[in-house]
Amino acid sequence: MRVGLITPRPGHPLLAGATAVLSPRHTVTAIDPEAGDETALRARVLGGPLADVYLLKARTSRALALARAVEERGAPVVNSAAATAFCQDRTAMAERARQAGLPFARTRTVAALRALRALTARPAPECAFPFVVKSRHSRRGDLVARVEDAADLAALCATWADEPVVVQPFVANSGWDHKLWAIAGHVFAAPRRSELADASLGRSELADASLGRSEPAVVSAAPDPDPGPPPLDAHALPPGWAELVHAVGAVFSLDVYGVDVVVAEDGSPVIVDINAFPGLRGQSGAPRALAELVLRVGAGRRADGLRTGSRRADDHRADGQRADEGTGHGPGAVRAAPAAGSGGA
Repeated sequence: MRVGLITPRPGHPLLAGATAVLSPRHTVTAIDPEAGDETALRARVLGGPLADVYLLKARTSRALALARAVEERGAPVVNSAAATAFCQDRTAMAERARQAGLPFARTRTVAALRALRALTARPAPECAFPFVVKSRHSRRGDLVARVEDAADLAALCATWADEPVVVQPFVANSGWDHKLWAIAGHVFAAPRRSELADASLGRSELADASLGRSEPAVVSAAPDPDPGPPPLDAHALPPGWAELVHAVGAVFSLDVYGVDVVVAEDGSPVIVDINAFPGLRGQSGAPRALAELVLRVGAGRRADGLRTGSRRADDHRADGQRADEGTGHGPGAVRAAPAAGSGGA
């Protein structure tokens, strides 16, 4: 089987692990969507035999365009270009999630961060301090910050004033994010200390946001006095959580995805973000689950191709038989000798 990786980082642990599982018997080829001339790259990919399945672990416009191009030629892509692009728009994501009945955080869209200054004067529930502000369009190095007060907002506006954003009320919680991931029904989970939970982290976090960093800098090497909860066991999640993860996949047409959940004070889960094809770093079994998904999707495409080929062959035989019958050249018919000068042998 031929497997294509649409990514600039084929050495990512998840992809490298899946490649190690697949490579003894299958051919895995990495395609960097950002390398060289886009037209030449597209011609090279589409000009030869397509892979049986592609993995799309990139979100740039060039990566999405290449994924759409191979999809148009009949090759399956995990996750699809459409599903991947949809999850980059946090406004559309929130609307679809809430329409589907998922417990997604209330989300308000603001055309530019600077406009929040006026909204916080007489705030709607989403804009009352403290709140969480995020870039509307998810991408590497985007804005994600907790805003405690007008001073925090002013500090962010110094760099991000024109950034389209979404605003979510800060959900009081234990200080731990619950990272839930899924690969074709296999659920993985881990707790992560929330970078937005403690007000004491706010100033360093705002400095990181103003520099366009997606993760906060390490403030101190001292051990965390709060070791946090024990590892979150995907096989012993709170009731309904696994079903919630599966529902997200169905609603957003995703096979490989992440769901960020915080636990509200009343114990209920609140989804704050959804990611197409996250990293799943450190999750034992994730590379093998991804490899198994690749083989299933690729085998399905081959089976569809065989069925299509069989139907086409049957159609060709039927067409040929009808043509023969129409000219007296069907089975058992006596074929007339070619006329002189017709070129027959």
